[in-house]
Amino acid sequence: MDQRMKALRKQMRLLGVNSMVITDAFNLLYLSGFHGLPGDGCFVVTAQRAVLITDSRYETEMVARLANAPIELEITRDYYASAYNELATEPGTVGFENSLQFATYEELKQLFGDRLVAVDNVVEKLRFVKDQNEIMTIKKSCQLADEAYAAMLHYVHAGLKERDVERFLFDWLTSHGASKPSFDTIVVSGYRSALPHGTASDKVIRTGELVTVDFGFYYRDYTFDMTRTFAVGEPGAELRRVYAVVQAAQSKMIQAMHSGADTTSVDAAARQYIAQQGYGDYFGHGSGHGIGLDIHEQPVMGPNRHHQLHAGYVMTAEPGIYLPGKGGVRIEDDVLIKGSGFELLTHSNRDLIVIE
Repeated sequence: MDQRMKALRKQMRLLGVNSMVITDAFNLLYLSGFHGLPGDGCFVVTAQRAVLITDSRYETEMVARLANAPIELEITRDYYASAYNELATEPGTVGFENSLQFATYEELKQLFGDRLVAVDNVVEKLRFVKDQNEIMTIKKSCQLADEAYAAMLHYVHAGLKERDVERFLFDWLTSHGASKPSFDTIVVSGYRSALPHGTASDKVIRTGELVTVDFGFYYRDYTFDMTRTFAVGEPGAELRRVYAVVQAAQSKMIQAMHSGADTTSVDAAARQYIAQQGYGDYFGHGSGHGIGLDIHEQPVMGPNRHHQLHAGYVMTAEPGIYLPGKGGVRIEDDVLIKGSGFELLTHSNRDLIVIE
């Protein structure tokens, strides 16, 4: 926590911001270890002090968590009035996050007036580069993903509903150390596999269909994000070709990932190949994003989304092709950016698996 606070104060000085009121739940967790629900507190930071403001529901937990941290704890039900009182004698501007809800902004604006200024993703940018403890935790999270997927392949067969697969993954992961999903698990089969973000339904998985499973679960606050497409019975020549194109596109994309690479160039490695193979109109979403405490962190990889990758980033690589009415394919892995290249954190088989 001490190093994170030092890094935050350095960014505040560079921005010319004297104090900050931080409200984003993931940023509170990153800076203080606070696991409260969104809206259950705020974090006040000045050049000399840091104060977590929350209520009595979290007092016992946070007293223990902050025992050796350079952070004070204030218990109250009126978070923002307390934030104002903490900063009333502090000079200069008070920064707020661009993720702030409008009602909260109005409350802070009434308290701080013209002192209140917007700052752009100051904490989120600190979260881009993971430290060694974060990387080790994410690696363990990704190991759970691989193990869960392997177990699921032994479970899946024609006649199951998509929801059955979703439930299997939930039960397996939460019984093996994961705490909860980081998003609604996607299980889509047959014609529904052409839905990039279709959630699991009561549709029955039938022989000859592709099945796409996209899932993420938290392990010690950090999530993985992995997608695999497989077949239950022979899927046919057209869908096999689509699979081969996506597999090759993802490989080209991952090979382009290294410290210093531009995210638009990494995206183009996959997107241009897919277009060259005749499927450019069937790949519309971004090809990757950061992960960590949140399932979708910056930066995002896509056309005209310029950002330079750096060592310590953990990114997804997830190109896909979706043919309406026929089916779709997406393959997604988690990738650690290193100075000289990359390290794959998810290792499940990327070849087309056909379950007989």
